[in-house]
Amino acid sequence: MVTDGHNHTKHFSPDAGQSIDELISEAKAKGFTRIGITEHYEVDYPDDGLDWTFDLNEYDKVFNDWRIRAGELELLKGIEFGYQTHVAEEIDRLAAKIPFDVVLLSVHLFRGKDFYVDRECYKLPAKELHGEYISTMAEMCEKCSNFEVAAHYDYINRYADNKSDFVTYEECPKEFDRLFEALISKGKALEINTKSIKKHIDGGFTRNLPDEGVLNRYRAMGGKYITLGSDSHFAGTLAVCYSEAIEYLKSLGFTETVYFKDRKPYFEPL
Repeated sequence: MVTDGHNHTKHFSPDAGQSIDELISEAKAKGFTRIGITEHYEVDYPDDGLDWTFDLNEYDKVFNDWRIRAGELELLKGIEFGYQTHVAEEIDRLAAKIPFDVVLLSVHLFRGKDFYVDRECYKLPAKELHGEYISTMAEMCEKCSNFEVAAHYDYINRYADNKSDFVTYEECPKEFDRLFEALISKGKALEINTKSIKKHIDGGFTRNLPDEGVLNRYRAMGGKYITLGSDSHFAGTLAVCYSEAIEYLKSLGFTETVYFKDRKPYFEPL
């Protein structure tokens, strides 16, 4: 089973609802031998009443107990940092504080606002919105170095009002090329987030799977690291749309994905 490298628990991620025991049980029931846990950590997040930071040393300690409870299921210790321009150096510092297996970087804000709550950004033309978002992703990968994975590049699209809007390479090629150049030059991975696929299906979008132009261009530029993550937050959502994502990657000619352990890449065949 291809590793699911992006998951959250209620113990450290304030928007998650599943316990570590629920996640472990589900992973075993679905035949996984390895999963990644990547709790949310947001530096200087706009006040929304939630605490998006936690004690990293406590996380390190608790994770050791989780590994014992998981038994034969291998747990990869990860974290998902939310990027903003002014916190790049702090992210790199925090990422070195404890021994992670994998560090994910994400962009959860647009112009300083959480677009899950504030939908004002969706009044912009899709091309402008997507181009600016991918530019921020590129900036994130240029300014930060202490990470392995750029997560859910299509996150901005999940909550769009126009169900025909879809992040494509064709609408912002310069921005994607900049993102891919940063990833490839630093040996970092591009994540295919299967929760995005599920959100698109449930939301009635006209397209569901990642744009093939994005994936083909990443590979053409020399990109070789693709990770899969279901971004599970609640029981029953581990590996959602995994089979669809795997078959789609295979149809485009991809033969393997990668997971990270001790900050090093390991390939898995599709």
